[in-house]
Amino acid sequence: MDIVVFGAGSLGSLVGGLLAREHAVTLVARDPHATAVRGSGLRVGGEFDFRARPDATVDGTELRADCAVVTVKAFDTEDAARRLATGEFDAVLSLQNGMGNEETLAERVNCPVLAGTATYGAVRTAPGEVECTGVGEIVLGAREGGRSDAARRVGAAFAEAGIEAEVAEDMPRRLWEKLAVNAGINPTTALARAENGALAAGDAREIAAAAARETAAVARAEGVELADEDAVAAVAAVAEATAANTSSMRQDVEAGRRTEIGAINGYVASRGCERGVETPVNRTLAGLVRAWERENVDGVSPLTSA
Repeated sequence: MDIVVFGAGSLGSLVGGLLAREHAVTLVARDPHATAVRGSGLRVGGEFDFRARPDATVDGTELRADCAVVTVKAFDTEDAARRLATGEFDAVLSLQNGMGNEETLAERVNCPVLAGTATYGAVRTAPGEVECTGVGEIVLGAREGGRSDAARRVGAAFAEAGIEAEVAEDMPRRLWEKLAVNAGINPTTALARAENGALAAGDAREIAAAAARETAAVARAEGVELADEDAVAAVAAVAEATAANTSSMRQDVEAGRRTEIGAINGYVASRGCERGVETPVNRTLAGLVRAWERENVDGVSPLTSA
């Protein structure tokens, strides 16, 4: 299968490298990463140890492939959708954090848009290098739920490359559960500058659990059945499985980059307000991270939220 990975940062580079073991892969990345991959290939370390040879480009326009896997930050989805719309694909799969990415992509591209979740841990350590910090799985399916031939084909391609992959028919619930996990883990670890394992006990655990319960309440108001205890259990399970990992939001904060807070806790708070569901913990976490962004990230206006 011909596959484009649009947004080859940490996760995108890892997924692209794993796929490149069996498929023709093109990474859309920033320099100097793209140049390094074109010159010497992609080194995949950590839980793996191999060098892949995907193609790489900084230009994501007019590309053609069987599938495009989107791994950009949520606030870059609109730009990615515009550039992908200039190409031709049989399917587009979002493996992004936050909510609303699939809808943004579907407004632009002329093919089925699939939703997905990924629990692989990844850190890009240098240009042309990525490290897998934890082997997980990728779950994908139709964004509205139900069966999807496109999802079946993409899932089979992932499995052929040795990626743990599941094709699911309940992606709306899976996405809300993932949102609960991100809402609990990401801002808490970013603000505390702590590893994911810090959520195993104490105040941090309670904050993360409260954020997850609020997310589940909003999900139910949106018509998606997600019990409080299931959302909290998902946070605990991911925190335990990735105890030594640094969350993506903490990585962004430590690098002085804009975060995805608007598509995670900000989304929960916004949708909760619309549905009449109180979300004080998510609103507080979003406000604190946005306050940090306004003081520390260039281009984030003090008059607008990130």
